[in-house]
Amino acid sequence: MSGKKYILDTNTALYVLGGKILSSSLPEGEYAISVITELELLSYPKITNTEELLIKHFLNDIQIIELSKEIKRRTVAIRKQSSLKLPDAIIAATAIETDSVLITRDKKLLKISSLNAIVL
Repeated sequence: MSGKKYILDTNTALYVLGGKILSSSLPEGEYAISVITELELLSYPKITNTEELLIKHFLNDIQIIELSKEIKRRTVAIRKQSSLKLPDAIIAATAIETDSVLITRDKKLLKISSLNAIVL
């Protein structure tokens, strides 16, 4: 396994969970998600019991990055410089502060100059 680290944003995690993106098609490396992605995945109002079990299994197998002081500071800076929604800014800040590549489907995130991202 390569030493490269990746953060999946919420939409990418949903595509992986739904089988629209195969895990085998993702770059080799270590994967994590922001605590925001965890909350977004579990709080969808129309989630079925089967979907919730699938999500919980996924969450047990991936590192979840909590909000550190550094991530909070970076989030504030990103929000001041962009029109990103708070969850997107937190996920981007998580990738930057953990020196990870963000895997996303959101091209708006490419506007953040310090963010290393792959758009699928």
